[in-house]
Amino acid sequence: MPTIQTSKLNDLKEKAKKLDETDVLAQYRNQFHLPQKEGKPCIYFCGNSLGLQPKSTQTFIEHELEKWRNKGVEGHFTGEKPWVAYHTNSKSSLSQILGAKQHEVVAMNNLTSNLHLAMASFYQPQGRRSKVLIEKGAFPSDFYAVYSQIETKGLDPKKYLVELESSDGSEYLPNSEVVHKIHELSNELALVIFPGVQYYSGQFFDIKSITKAAHEVGAYAGFDLAHTIGNIPLSLHDDEVDFAVWCTYKYLNSGPGGVGGLFIHEKHGKNKSLSRLSGWWGHDAKARFKMDNQINPIPNVDGWQLSNVNIISHAAHLASLQIFDEAGMLHLRRKSTLLTNLLEESIRSSGVLSENIRIITPSNPNERGCQLSLFLTNHGKEVFNKIVKQGVVLDWREPNVIRVAPVPLYNTFSEIVAFTEILEEAIK
Repeated sequence: MPTIQTSKLNDLKEKAKKLDETDVLAQYRNQFHLPQKEGKPCIYFCGNSLGLQPKSTQTFIEHELEKWRNKGVEGHFTGEKPWVAYHTNSKSSLSQILGAKQHEVVAMNNLTSNLHLAMASFYQPQGRRSKVLIEKGAFPSDFYAVYSQIETKGLDPKKYLVELESSDGSEYLPNSEVVHKIHELSNELALVIFPGVQYYSGQFFDIKSITKAAHEVGAYAGFDLAHTIGNIPLSLHDDEVDFAVWCTYKYLNSGPGGVGGLFIHEKHGKNKSLSRLSGWWGHDAKARFKMDNQINPIPNVDGWQLSNVNIISHAAHLASLQIFDEAGMLHLRRKSTLLTNLLEESIRSSGVLSENIRIITPSNPNERGCQLSLFLTNHGKEVFNKIVKQGVVLDWREPNVIRVAPVPLYNTFSEIVAFTEILEEAIK
């Protein structure tokens, strides 16, 4: 089998070395704990499943533990960050990452809980307009949530849940086909729910045009940003997205099962007549402790809160967001594009890899983030296991896909070439 030619391999190594030497984000690698195997740092390309732990996380959490220890219940109203308003501390960072206003974003609950809360407001089927459009092969938690929401409205999901797949049956779903389907459904469509980045293929969808099309036919548009937030710069407010949900344990490095988040466009936040599932923490903060049970929802995304935030989880979240504030999404996106481009170039430079791997993630950098999804035509799981034994951490998705996610905060360009050599040897 033809491998990477020695001259080409040396060129790739030299290119990676120069990119590492000029990397303005190189300093951030030392701010994370890198997993080790047999005493050596792993090549960690799994930030799309669980981001690495910032070294500052321990300090942030210990600060709140000390406050709990010394202040007890008084910690809710004392100190630099009183617990009663702790959710407000992440708003500035999240608004920058998401391209939103601070009163449009809040960290709370987890992704699926927030999706249910959002659908309770934005999925109100009425007669003919009752269908929900999602992509075929949606992430299970999204599928289950949407399916059950349709059922609770007394409707048959097999009739009212529309799953869109590409016309040629491939993993790539052209944006034009999404927009066309929205217009085809027209006044039958109540809600569109799409991912920002599709978890399996790594495709980044055009959020703005999907939202615009949904609004043109009188439907709402919501997005699952689990694989998008902290990965690709967003502009949710200007794109007029109705709602979005996300988790924070992937690219936002906020810990396993970390706090989720919700975006509600301000035009809906001000609409107190919009149906919602209410909770104490979504009630007027100034009157919250009067305990008079007069429902008066906060006129922004905070009105969708149910209860007080998990302080320990949110403290870990703040530790990572501080790094994002310093690094900046534009710098992260620029390096991410270079990392992924180098990974694609390295794979296509090898005869072994080109013959045995099909990259199902779009080649257009504007249609992808950190992740490349590699479809292995033969012995995929065996190859994956061999790579893992060599100290590379990535993940497997059925059928036959290895997801590789070089993250700009802690991965290097030299790791890309090293991984390519390991992958090639595993296939050989």
